[in-house]
Amino acid sequence: MCRIFSLVIVSGCLSVASGQVKSAGPEAKSHGPKLVVGIVVDQMRWDFLYRYRTLYGTGGFERLLNEGFSCENTLLNYIPSYTAVGHAAIFTGSVPALDGITGNEWTDQLTGKVVYCTGDSAEQGVGSTSSEGKMSPRNLLASTITDELRIATNFKSRVVGISLKDRAAILPAGHMPTAAFWLDDINGHFISSTYYLDKLPDWVIQFNDADHIRKLLANDWNSLYPLEKYAQSDSVNQPYEGKFKGESIAVFPHRVKELYANSPGSFRSTPFGNSLTLEFAEAAVTGYGLGQGQGTDFLTINCASTDYVGHMFGPNSVEIEDTYLRLDQDLARFFRFLDQKIGKGRYLVFLTADHGVAHSIGFMKKHRLPADFWRGGPLADSLNRILSSTFGLRPLVRSIMNYQVNFDLGLITGRHLNFDSIKAMTVRFLREQPGIAYALDIDRIGENPVPEPLKSMAVNGYYFKRSGGVQVILNPGWFEGFSPTGTTHGSWNPYDTHIPLVFMGWGIRHGTSNQPVQVTDIAPTLAALLQIQMPSACIGKPIGPLFP
Repeated sequence: MCRIFSLVIVSGCLSVASGQVKSAGPEAKSHGPKLVVGIVVDQMRWDFLYRYRTLYGTGGFERLLNEGFSCENTLLNYIPSYTAVGHAAIFTGSVPALDGITGNEWTDQLTGKVVYCTGDSAEQGVGSTSSEGKMSPRNLLASTITDELRIATNFKSRVVGISLKDRAAILPAGHMPTAAFWLDDINGHFISSTYYLDKLPDWVIQFNDADHIRKLLANDWNSLYPLEKYAQSDSVNQPYEGKFKGESIAVFPHRVKELYANSPGSFRSTPFGNSLTLEFAEAAVTGYGLGQGQGTDFLTINCASTDYVGHMFGPNSVEIEDTYLRLDQDLARFFRFLDQKIGKGRYLVFLTADHGVAHSIGFMKKHRLPADFWRGGPLADSLNRILSSTFGLRPLVRSIMNYQVNFDLGLITGRHLNFDSIKAMTVRFLREQPGIAYALDIDRIGENPVPEPLKSMAVNGYYFKRSGGVQVILNPGWFEGFSPTGTTHGSWNPYDTHIPLVFMGWGIRHGTSNQPVQVTDIAPTLAALLQIQMPSACIGKPIGPLFP
């Protein structure tokens, strides 16, 4: 693997493709695509492209693989591997150390306040009176590829971001989009923020009024195919799989129609959240006339229900397989819509993920794989007792969040305590705890015998004002959690960081490559294809094999 370190930043390499490729189609000769569509499938591990392939149709994932170019060895190059961090990296071509998005939330190291990645009290909701609309991209410190497209076209290009999740709509769309939209569970509507709009466009109001959610849930959630066809999943009830409220066992059918009436947020944990998102994306293409102008427009889409279902049931459940099979059909319909609306070969689509996912702890233990839960809260309490006995003050540790120890820097500085000594004692204590492979003082990481790429990933994820001074790296199979069911993500391990990356359409030749690629290479590759400037903190490189 080829690596270049600057600020211990890992960049992709420009080497020759390992796979066979065909020449680019005639659409590559035009001035540019009419529309770029960036699809981020939440929590999609790379192997999901192939794990359920025998049941995929021909128009969704299979079309991407058969017509597009797949970068088979695409990895995140930072920790932690969370949703907001992944979306920021994809669209900025950067890492948390530079773009500032160090987690879905983080502790401000100077004030001690917990900050939500896209929270903004200066803004109000548009289409909702709830706090779900108090959002903006102001915490993102770098420009995005969508920002750069707007600048390059003198703001003629239209950019729209869409997701069930606010952060997954806001961060990809950048600082100056036409709009970003996300779902408010309280009213079941797509909403926005005063950062973007004064009122919802008429087409959004019409879409919301059509009550799509109730229509999608009308027949509950039954398996798409007979259960015996789901050969890659466990269709029987398992104690490590989650359940909807009111269910006694985790098996089909799931009575989600009735559940939604009393618990609107449950809709996210069904495959129909992806259906709704892609239906809304079609409405946005029509409503804003995306791809119908003289230049290039950009639509970002996050399919988030794969994440919610994955967290609840785990990656070996029949529910997650069913979710991907339904997403495959949704993607096929969406691609057909783009063929008809924009024209085949006139749009460029790329599909990737913000992170992967670990097996459920219960699943791993059942099959004798090393794994266990890790809990940072009790360790923070223990640390405070130990540090207090030496330094005479407590609490010196504010919290353990994002696998980092957050210290009270104001107290330490105000009392003239030796911060290096505090961190050293913290590291010694944590190294002795079960499940911890490494505890690292980031300021002294070069002095630690930490193998690559872990060392670089830890540095890439560290931004002083938003990151704790000591990084915890757990044993493989361990993760922070409390629930005996479901699973999560966040680590450096391949199951959390090996993601799909497939380009298809305008200017893309068919092929595959096993050359190492990093998530930070996506934005500069798009910049090269569109012949525009890379984002302001971009540290990636264009993916060489993708180009003739």
